Amino acid sequence: MDSAHVDLPGRLGDPACSIGSDPRTDVRLAAVLRSLGMDGHGEPPPVTAASTYEEQLAFCDAAEGGFQGLFGALFADLPDVAGVDRRTEEIPGPEGGRITLYIHAPAASSGNAPGVLHIHGGGMTLLTAADPNYFRWRDHLAAAGLVVVGVEFRNAAGSMGPHPFPAGLDDCVAALRWMDANRAALGVDKLIVSGESGGGNLTIATVLRAKREGILGAVDGVYAMCPYISGAYADPPAELPSLTENDTYFLACAMMGAMVGVYDPTGDHRSDPLAWPYHASVDDLGGLPPHVISVNELDPLRDEGLAFHRRLVAAGVSSVARVVVGTSHAGDMIFEAAMPDVTAATLRDIVGFAHSL
Repeated sequence: MDSAHVDLPGRLGDPACSIGSDPRTDVRLAAVLRSLGMDGHGEPPPVTAASTYEEQLAFCDAAEGGFQGLFGALFADLPDVAGVDRRTEEIPGPEGGRITLYIHAPAASSGNAPGVLHIHGGGMTLLTAADPNYFRWRDHLAAAGLVVVGVEFRNAAGSMGPHPFPAGLDDCVAALRWMDANRAALGVDKLIVSGESGGGNLTIATVLRAKREGILGAVDGVYAMCPYISGAYADPPAELPSLTENDTYFLACAMMGAMVGVYDPTGDHRSDPLAWPYHASVDDLGGLPPHVISVNELDPLRDEGLAFHRRLVAAGVSSVARVVVGTSHAGDMIFEAAMPDVTAATLRDIVGFAHSL
């Protein structure tokens, strides 16, 4: 090994380093990943950014079930969250479609409360708002006193696909318009948009669209977790070293590069901030409401989230960044059973942010 690189973190200093061997990894997370056989680098995906759209789509379709099985197992033994009323609402969507909304509210509500439009993860290509991990997250927020609306948007692949960009974004904007118009009926005073990973992308993109469409007043705040916003996974740039440092730590850049091809098959939107908000300019960001950008220390996506936070500040936007130490991508959400205190800390931060606006 080159002695000049010995002290660099993760795979920057040691290409053989894995999330299981990295000394920064929370020992509780390492133990869970070891039990799942996910503490190493894993097998490279059968597709890359250079694969055909059909190959990428087939891979994503198959991967959805794998992720759903993993998350189902991780959450299976956790007790139900008490003190939450739940219902669904169906609203008109773009192009004559219908959008299902999952509404979670405190059972003992008195007066108005902050509202959250929650946009689930999955790289804008996979998973559903009905999946147990996202259902539970909305429950936690509602039990803490927030009114949460989860939007079942169209994905670029999987059971809610194939609908490339901007279909999912269109659905999220429609859900924002509905939630804002129904604040009184929902018992909502302030409204924040929040999501993780691909949902972090759509969270930010929804607010950028709201600005363009003249409805920015609908949004009081933004809480984006581990946002998947650069699209630069096939050829990671030097300005985003975490894409190399933490590559294959739960997420692999090769897989994400293939997912980019499914979300934007023609490649026409690779620098469009509505598709990849990392590319938003200071002018694009000016006037946006307060943000929190929460990232995970051992996530390949860490540095794009931090870079976006810095650009928000440069644009004069109130933005706070937080780094959840020792965790993989969305680890504070996914690994609640192993690290309940870490999950609780992020939930407290979202609730506190919503009440602060």
